[in-house]
Amino acid sequence: MPVYILGISAFYHDSAAALIVDGEIIAAAQEERFTRKKHDSSFPEHAVNYVLQEGGISTEDLTAVSFYDKPLLKFERLLETYHAFAPAGLLNFVSSVPVWIKDKLHIKRLLRKRFKRSDGKAITLLFSEHHLSHAASAFYPSAFPEAAILTIDGVGEWATVSIAKGSQDQIKVCEELWFPHSIGLFYSAFTYYLGFKVNSGEYKLMGLAPYGNGESHQTAEFKQKILSELVDVREDGSILLNMDYFEFATKLKMTNDKKLKSLLGLARRAPESEIGQNHMNLAMAVQEITESVVIALARTAQRITNSKNLVMAGGVALNCTANSKILNAGIFEKIWIQPAAGDAGGALGAAYAAFHIWFKKDRRVIQDSDGMNGSYLGPQYSNNDMLRYLRKYEPCYNYFQNFDELSFVVAKLIAEGNVIGWFQDRMEFGPRALGNRSILGDPRNPEMQKRINLKIKFREGFRPFAPAVILEDLHRYFIQGIPSPYMLFVSQLKTEYRKTEPENYSQLDLQDRLNHIRSEFPAVTHIDYSSRVQTVTRESNPKFWGLISEFKKITGYGMIINTSFNIRGEPIVCTPEDAYQCFIKTGMDYLVIGNYLFDKRQQPQQLIKIQNKS
Repeated sequence: MPVYILGISAFYHDSAAALIVDGEIIAAAQEERFTRKKHDSSFPEHAVNYVLQEGGISTEDLTAVSFYDKPLLKFERLLETYHAFAPAGLLNFVSSVPVWIKDKLHIKRLLRKRFKRSDGKAITLLFSEHHLSHAASAFYPSAFPEAAILTIDGVGEWATVSIAKGSQDQIKVCEELWFPHSIGLFYSAFTYYLGFKVNSGEYKLMGLAPYGNGESHQTAEFKQKILSELVDVREDGSILLNMDYFEFATKLKMTNDKKLKSLLGLARRAPESEIGQNHMNLAMAVQEITESVVIALARTAQRITNSKNLVMAGGVALNCTANSKILNAGIFEKIWIQPAAGDAGGALGAAYAAFHIWFKKDRRVIQDSDGMNGSYLGPQYSNNDMLRYLRKYEPCYNYFQNFDELSFVVAKLIAEGNVIGWFQDRMEFGPRALGNRSILGDPRNPEMQKRINLKIKFREGFRPFAPAVILEDLHRYFIQGIPSPYMLFVSQLKTEYRKTEPENYSQLDLQDRLNHIRSEFPAVTHIDYSSRVQTVTRESNPKFWGLISEFKKITGYGMIINTSFNIRGEPIVCTPEDAYQCFIKTGMDYLVIGNYLFDKRQQPQQLIKIQNKS
């Protein structure tokens, strides 16, 4: 009889549900994609309904439901933290405890009610520790029979870093670092201090860091002050934070702004205000310190486990620059990172942990192939579904019976400078769009980064874009590139594609540096000549690979811009209707949904006016 395990993450951020059947991932999705509330933390009702439907089962068929952390342990940490820091944070304590008493301490009761069986029998409920869920999500789908497992995030119940060893179907936790000493919270604290939003703006800090001046006295001074006063970094990668400067343990803010300003000589940047060189230098200092900690932790993980393989999860594992530093250091022969490395992936890990650890089921390892199905684990829609969704808008479109013909037409449109919304097959699980819910453009176009950032995504102009490259062309463009299907590593552009910088380049302001054409592919080349590469194969995504291949036939280059199909503040699109709404509201030129091609110029003008006003 099949073993059906439903994994759930909820009530903090990025709620999600995942279904595995006999150890195989059937479906996984974040709740935000259905509710349209970015980082939705509510119970993932829509995601649960979707994964059960995708699996063709009902609640009655479930073998177990596994939750991604242990609420009682987390509540214990909350109480002990407030006791340790008392009387600081009293108001926050008074406001947060009722929420726990009302909702978060009664998750078991909620789950029993939601998954009540018609025969009256209680469903098996399991609770995995937070970091075990992350570790399971990283190890079990990997192609490694054994591996060191490194989990780094803000905090779970108590752990902020954990090192484990995975062997076949078992995971053994070896070492942990506990709250409040957290490199993830350290990074989030400076995300906040630099004027970005915690739990979503960390990408911005990472993207801003290369604009810092590595030869500047100010950058060196920032690093020195942080390392001498804020964080004590040990040789093994463990850290101690000076909590006089951080307030995340007891208050609803990350830092003691007054003390940090006094130490750094730089006030907290107000959100949406101008970004100066001092902010870029601070971002660089924070990124480099974080990288040094992550590399030290990787070395410690290798020493403890004596493994040639590394798998990673937790929010910090989404820092692709730090991941690449581990790779380039040669600490491990092979590295694999869970594409849904944040809390959403905890739902998948909780299901895996239940299957292999609680039910003691054997693990099947496929050499050189992970079990994530390209992370294409979300909903898909037939051409008839798409028409049913869009009929109410009475849009104008062209239908292509032959998808290869559509790919040629779209590739030609991209080469002519158009921006394309691309909606195909199953939605991605995790924070990255990987070619099924993507916005596409020509990486050679010097205006494309500015145009997509400001007129389509409505976000900061310095944010870089990823190049989607057909795998066979990876080494044509990039130095020491490795297959990177999930955009979790960066690679350096080869010298022959780079442009010469002006002598005063480091003294130019941010906008002038953005306007400088850095390479033959300016839209996907960051200021340090790095790119967050996605490699695409015919096997993993034949439609996307085919489109890029058609672009190569036209232009000679097997590379296009790939950025997520959404605007700032909204989740990636899920349904054809989401895609069409985003298309109408933004500066995209064309939209492809399945075999349908929509031209912005041919859409009902009254509709466009209405949507632009909304």
